[in-house]
Amino acid sequence: MVHAGGHNLPGADPNPTHMNKFAFGCAIVASIISIIFGYDTGVMSGAQIFIRDDLKINDTQIEVLMGILNLCALVGSLTAGKTSDIIGRRYTIALSSVIFLVGSVLMGYGPNYAVLMVGRCIAGVGVGFALMIAPVYSAEISSASHRGFLTSLPELCISLGILLGYVSNYFFGKLTLKLGWRLMLGIAAIPSLILAFGILKMPESPRWLVMQGRLQEAKKIMVLVSNTEEEAEERFRDMLTAAEIDDDTAFKAVGGGVKKNQGKSVWRELLIKPRRAVRLILIAAVGIHFFEHATGIEAVVLYSPRIFRKAGVTTKDKLLLATVGVGLTKTVFIIVATFLLDKVGRRKLLLTSTGGMVLALTSLAVSLTMVQRFGRLVWALGLSIVSTYVFVAFFSIGLGPITWVYSSEIFPLRLRAQGSSIGVAVNRIMNATVSMSFLSMTEAITTGGAFFVFAGIAVAAWWFFFFMLPETKGLPLEEMEKLFGGGNARGDRSGRNIEIKTKRVNNQI
Repeated sequence: MVHAGGHNLPGADPNPTHMNKFAFGCAIVASIISIIFGYDTGVMSGAQIFIRDDLKINDTQIEVLMGILNLCALVGSLTAGKTSDIIGRRYTIALSSVIFLVGSVLMGYGPNYAVLMVGRCIAGVGVGFALMIAPVYSAEISSASHRGFLTSLPELCISLGILLGYVSNYFFGKLTLKLGWRLMLGIAAIPSLILAFGILKMPESPRWLVMQGRLQEAKKIMVLVSNTEEEAEERFRDMLTAAEIDDDTAFKAVGGGVKKNQGKSVWRELLIKPRRAVRLILIAAVGIHFFEHATGIEAVVLYSPRIFRKAGVTTKDKLLLATVGVGLTKTVFIIVATFLLDKVGRRKLLLTSTGGMVLALTSLAVSLTMVQRFGRLVWALGLSIVSTYVFVAFFSIGLGPITWVYSSEIFPLRLRAQGSSIGVAVNRIMNATVSMSFLSMTEAITTGGAFFVFAGIAVAAWWFFFFMLPETKGLPLEEMEKLFGGGNARGDRSGRNIEIKTKRVNNQI
């Protein structure tokens, strides 16, 4: 039972500048699915070496194996938006865990290439669900002052998972050929099973509940994830305004769960006849997801052992240890980013990050080209390793986490789930494109040449971010459309009535 004094509830804090502990805990649990996905990404970078030897497959089959997860994730992400609007954010996270569990078991079994591919496809669908829903859920329970931190947790968890995957490569790689890589892939089933049950103890997103007309439940949860009753009332009122719930519906829904009319198709509003602000929001979301992977991070994460081998590192142990360094760098700098997002802002971090990536990619391309032309050079080997780590560091302090934070916070409430799913779909397409073409690119234009291409794309990314992405730090979710020139006249028209009716709703609760 929720009492009027919200600050006396578990997780509540009377100081509005402090992060709400209950919201923080919910975001942590929701982000665990991202650890599982990150683990799968990281572990495949090393597991592919052993899979190739055990199953006797070629480079083309390896490229397909690496990229198929992202093509299947495309299906998952496009399905996840509608699914989460129907069954809720919480059950969508649980569903993604179950799907990934089945995929992990099949990959761990992996008697042949065909079964391994089926397992990877199933896991990919789960990944598509997870990538879309975890940031959206975190954004919807967060206050404006800490949304950057909480919404970046899924990306942090992906990096932790990648690091765990690299470490798993190193230790399981010492086992027999047939057992080692299967344990690397199959062990991800354990946390998937735990999360599938654990997520059910979390509250539903209050913003999703408002869309369903379940205002009493939404208000109770909003009190839990806010520091004071006043903050909860203000956030709740903003949600009602954004959801275009009229005052009669707001009052009736307290007792009977009356659903608001969903009106015209979400897809129509997003793609066919979008308002100008929605069109700009969609361009921003699609653009940032496109550039996240078009700039080459997946080539480094998945194929770093090959990059280091091209640079001159020879033994498997040293290759895997150098790869662990990539994972460690990624994790450390994303941790730094989570604390800077709500202080420095999205825009400054993003532009700094992309500028640093341009320099690091150029340096890596030069060093690898020198090795290609003149053979093993100690200075070029050192420069290529340092450049790789610097590239990962700049990516992780900006573009990596901000992609998910920004795209999950800028869409209007009614369009958020399916708008985010479009962004994730583009993200997966680009991820698959890079992961499935990188080896072919290196054969056609050399490894150094491939990174020159990524450097050029990063320059284009910097200009896109400069002109198309305004700062969102500290703004409530309900004001994002105004930031992109929307005006939100509907909310202004009904806000006063809803404020009056919200007081009646609060009294009922």
